[in-house]
Amino acid sequence: MHKIYLPTIQQMKLFEAVSRLGSITQAAKEVSLTQPSVSMQIKALEEKIGIPLIDQIGKSLYLTQAGEEVAAASRDILDRLEAMKSNLSSVHEDISGPLSLGVVTTTKYFLPQRVGEFKRRFPGVEPRVVMGNREQIMQRMAQNLDDVYIMGTPPEQQALTHTPISDNEIVFVANPYHPLAGVSSITLKQLVEADVISREPGSGTRQAIERRLAEEGLKLNPHMEFEDSEAIKLAALSGLGIAYLPLHSMRLELSARELVILNVDGFPLKRRWYAMHHKAKHLSLVAEQFLEFLHETRENSMASLVEHR
Repeated sequence: MHKIYLPTIQQMKLFEAVSRLGSITQAAKEVSLTQPSVSMQIKALEEKIGIPLIDQIGKSLYLTQAGEEVAAASRDILDRLEAMKSNLSSVHEDISGPLSLGVVTTTKYFLPQRVGEFKRRFPGVEPRVVMGNREQIMQRMAQNLDDVYIMGTPPEQQALTHTPISDNEIVFVANPYHPLAGVSSITLKQLVEADVISREPGSGTRQAIERRLAEEGLKLNPHMEFEDSEAIKLAALSGLGIAYLPLHSMRLELSARELVILNVDGFPLKRRWYAMHHKAKHLSLVAEQFLEFLHETRENSMASLVEHR
């Protein structure tokens, strides 16, 4: 059985122009090539397929039966490619409108940058970001107030679709002059006996720390509580105690040695940030594209985190 070789897209464009215009010279002008170049391409196509495609009688060109088939198929394929290009362009232009995000407060150290990048990619998008602690965002989730939610561990009591978008490491830090700053190995028991500056009840970061301590039969007894990571950092910088915070929230302070990471047994506590939405929710095109964007940029986010360790 004779093996049939298919033409390339460029060859299809050339042959379609020749068949439509009935002239190699006119086709060459249309595709901005020389007449000999087009003639050579057509000849190469015939040799590749192994069947004559054009009969030249006098100064006129006539398509053979095989030529008619190739011309018709080329027109169909080129039309479909053009339609695909148009549809993709239309989809890109249609990614506009509101995007409501419910996120925990500690995402403020990386999320604005990614929302800004998404906005630059799709200028017609109108993002609205509501921040709160874990309990507050879960209340919004229960009321279906937002398109997408971003937090740490997804709540088990709700039917959600979730995907990891970034790593999140929690570490204990202190002023470089704190007595524990130079200790090579700090036990969890030593940790709970120190002055710990903590997030408020309801914080996902605090819940993660409390679960880790509970595994060892220990309980967190905060020396101070704040609802804001910046306030916690300032308290630790001032030497008021040790603090636990997401690593990505302290890049500048760690680089400047204003804070140091404590060598606590079992830490860093490795977690992830997740983007999630209700399984039954029909997402808008904007929300779907934003989730794809978060997945696409996940590796870059993780690499950035590593660079600042």
